[in-house]
Amino acid sequence: MIPVLRHLGTLIGLLVIMLFFAAQLPDTFLTPRNLINISQQIAMLAVVAFTMTVVMVMNDFDLSVGSTASLAGIVAAVLFAMGVPIWVGVGAALAAGILGGLINGALVAFLGILPFVATLGTLTIFSGLAFFISGGETIFGRDIPKPFAEFARSGVPLDGVGLEGAQLPYLTIVAIATLALVWVTLEHTVFGRKLYAIGGNTEAARLAGIDVARARLAAFAITGFGAAVAGLMYASRVASANPTQGAGLMLDAIAAVFLGMTMGKQGEPRVLATLVGVLILGILDNGLTQMQVDSYVREMLVGSIVIAAVAISSLGRRA
Repeated sequence: MIPVLRHLGTLIGLLVIMLFFAAQLPDTFLTPRNLINISQQIAMLAVVAFTMTVVMVMNDFDLSVGSTASLAGIVAAVLFAMGVPIWVGVGAALAAGILGGLINGALVAFLGILPFVATLGTLTIFSGLAFFISGGETIFGRDIPKPFAEFARSGVPLDGVGLEGAQLPYLTIVAIATLALVWVTLEHTVFGRKLYAIGGNTEAARLAGIDVARARLAAFAITGFGAAVAGLMYASRVASANPTQGAGLMLDAIAAVFLGMTMGKQGEPRVLATLVGVLILGILDNGLTQMQVDSYVREMLVGSIVIAAVAISSLGRRA
């Protein structure tokens, strides 16, 4: 029984949570429109968590993703306020995310700084830079181009599948595309196999001829890119940008990956398992909000669920 719980406990937990909210909110929770709404709400977290998985495959992690997301949103918004084309602002924001990831990767791969220390340092640097660029102010209103703001509120119409007036949000589509790209990268490319080899035994991977430093650099760049994409998605959704808007992404992304890791063999990160972790966090948010439960209760529940899932997984490995 314990080994079954080890592999399926987190998935069973997701189903239990869904059944609980379905019972408590029978008229609203499992409706197609609410499920679409959940997919849109979790899109930013999903993009960060999926790309965070790339780094965590190597037993590294990135604490700076939240501040990177905030910085990317600020970079785009400031450039928009200067009147540059949307593609220039978006491109600059994505470049900032990639550069941030490369800095993190270089600190870890070439200077040998522990990921916790390196990304904790860049977390504060990127956050300070976002405040400096924005002057500590929120950028909104006429400074945000209308097409950019409307992206998050638009989607593909679902009239053809019996959901007249509903649409699959573009934010959800971005998250799905990110999931597909990360899954293919990790599971079906040489690069992905190299990352898993590094996570299994770094020294053995190096002796096997894998350029560990280069792989780390690329993985952190991917995570930085994902954080920047999430920052742009958030800025589009709220039609504004401020230096702290990505602050909550880091802890939730790491929690989602850890929840997913309880489903894999030997606790390996897998992006499809990370999706389960993202769904747990998103469904909790949606259900508790509908039940008008205070936000601090959600924080306690998330912490308890992560601890319980990891504890069950550990018991399974000992069985």
